[in-house]
Amino acid sequence: MQRSILLTLIVTVVLPLRMLSAAEPTVAALEKLGAQVRQSGGEIVDIKADCDKLGDDGYRLIGQATSLKSLSLSGKAMSDDQLAMLSGLTNLESILLNGTELSDDGYRHFAAFPQLKRLSLFHPSRNVENFTGAGLAHLKALPNLERLTFAGATAGDAAFKAVAEIQQLKEFSQWHNLETAAAIGHLTELPNLRALKIGQRLPSRGRPLTASFDDATLAVIARMKTLEKLDLQEARLTLAGLKHLQSLPHLRELKLQWVDVPAADVEQLRKLLPNVKLNWEPMTDEERESLLTKKLKL
Repeated sequence: MQRSILLTLIVTVVLPLRMLSAAEPTVAALEKLGAQVRQSGGEIVDIKADCDKLGDDGYRLIGQATSLKSLSLSGKAMSDDQLAMLSGLTNLESILLNGTELSDDGYRHFAAFPQLKRLSLFHPSRNVENFTGAGLAHLKALPNLERLTFAGATAGDAAFKAVAEIQQLKEFSQWHNLETAAAIGHLTELPNLRALKIGQRLPSRGRPLTASFDDATLAVIARMKTLEKLDLQEARLTLAGLKHLQSLPHLRELKLQWVDVPAADVEQLRKLLPNVKLNWEPMTDEERESLLTKKLKL
């Protein structure tokens, strides 16, 4: 009898405590972390926070906001273990991370977000010595992932090879990484790619200053027959290269931003692509010097 009473007391006390610990956090508790919180229909659906100010307890608290649809974290402190602490956020559809300390192996933790449609990775793992970007291949486990941004990484061709394994991707954006000209070729293996944004590699000490994106790259892009939208940035191009885009049967939008190309070539391109909306503004001499020559070493 005494044992039965004791078990009843344990269940009566412990079970509510477990239920309480798993309860969704309050807006006030999240705002105390410095987070910006948005609700819809009484549920927390969006959180923006500086992860440099988050400890493990902060990640665990955010990880209890199971109704969350969108999460944006900026900073350099997120580790593999801390990403794993968010595994309860199974309703997430969008994640933006600006600065992390994730290893390649750490990317396997993204598999906890089966509803994820959009992932934006800015300045990822810049202080992680062995990060190559190969871990992006873990993202192929996300059945709904359609949009990926990878920018400002100290990673190169291995990252692009990994991205090619994410066969469900429809949009890919990349700029200011350390890829070579050969990296773009991996993207031809994406069968569902509809939109592509390509920027220039950043120069790095001890590496050749060869451009990762030029006229020759356009011949490779022309093999991506599913493309409907193309955004080309930070390059020196000519009509000879741009003419390759004629072989993209579904292309409807073309943007040339910070692209040094003769105005006469652009006008000729408009005639060659009459069904394509072409957005281009000529670069100023100052922009050519500061961006293409000094910053990108082209």
